[in-house]
Amino acid sequence: MADMEKIVEQLSKLSVLEAAELVKMLEEKWGVSAAAPVAMVAAGAAAAAAEPVEEKTEFDVVLKDAGPKKIEVIKVIRTLTNLGLVEAKTMSETAGAKVLSAVGKEAAADAKSKLEAAGGVVELA
Repeated sequence: MADMEKIVEQLSKLSVLEAAELVKMLEEKWGVSAAAPVAMVAAGAAAAAAEPVEEKTEFDVVLKDAGPKKIEVIKVIRTLTNLGLVEAKTMSETAGAKVLSAVGKEAAADAKSKLEAAGGVVELA
């Protein structure tokens, strides 16, 4: 068997053009292609990268804190939910209360902006 270290030493002295020519010669001698496995790996990586990440479509609008303008927040809660005054007041006093559940992205963003404009601290979950 040939001394592997000598072969490695000789191969490392080859220029890029000489290495490419060596690859062509080995492909012809052995009847294989060095590009096929590389193409398969690249295609597999591209397919994995092409899988779409599922975007969240439903959101919960959670009131973390009513803030200093509690009455304004209660008014917004009432318009968003059609709750009565007592229920809206209770919701505004409950940290982590879900004002809206399973709503679309635009509706959640709209509700969040209205509640924040009224002084509330809101989180979309």
